Amino acid sequence: MDRTLLTSVGLMFVAMSLIPMGDTAGKLLTTQHGVTPFFVAFSRFAVGAVMILVVVGGRVHWPLYRDWRVWLRAAMVSGGIACMLTALRTADIATVFGAFFVGPIFSYALSILLLGERVTWLQTVLLLIGFCGVLLVVQPGADMDPGLIWAFMGGLFYGAYLTASRWLSALAPPRQLMLTQTALGTLILAPLGALQVPVFDATVWGLVIFSGLSSATGNLLLVLAYRRSDATVLAPFVYFQLLSATVLGWTIFGTFPDAVALCGLAILITAGVGTVLLKR
Repeated sequence: MDRTLLTSVGLMFVAMSLIPMGDTAGKLLTTQHGVTPFFVAFSRFAVGAVMILVVVGGRVHWPLYRDWRVWLRAAMVSGGIACMLTALRTADIATVFGAFFVGPIFSYALSILLLGERVTWLQTVLLLIGFCGVLLVVQPGADMDPGLIWAFMGGLFYGAYLTASRWLSALAPPRQLMLTQTALGTLILAPLGALQVPVFDATVWGLVIFSGLSSATGNLLLVLAYRRSDATVLAPFVYFQLLSATVLGWTIFGTFPDAVALCGLAILITAGVGTVLLKR
């Protein structure tokens, strides 16, 4: 493995650890400190916007903010994060991430229908197998945790966001697109999030800042990794989030997926990696 690829893989592992850490902080805020999911989502985007603005040196491509497609993309990712944080109030973090990973599957379908991307029948079979893995994680039924419905909805929003990101990839540099989604996400969530500000508490606000910085840093490292190496090589490492989420849920909340959910997570990872390898 050459040094550039080794660096990219290292960035991916750090990124895929930081993103679940941000959600772990969000779960602590909503379950142990009574903070509403919408405020956590709103503050995460606000902290991320400030961080990305610093990274780009205060340079803003203002014409982007007049493009309705950019607003649509920001709305999709805002909806996805708000739904996921709502799910984390009642469901354990590993199964929430498993349900949320319906997003790449939904993005696959949207990319075929809306962007005209070409796929093989074997890729389609693997994506369907991956969806079966999601169903094993969610385990739909009368006794299903309602939080997983929110996670599934969040995954659909996120899948639409992924497709919109492909659609608009040539519109601006990646960091400017990241700035649009964090800045506009802050505005979109403000009507609910800004009205539910918790009373000042050092622990709460420390978790708020940690959640925002972890998520934004993880996504920024993801962008940097993809700039260094081919996406088809790095994409399988995205599934490391599921392993990170499982470890975090076990060590911090004492929760662990049951045997059926673990099988679903394994199927989801295998199918996802196999789909990416077929694209190479």
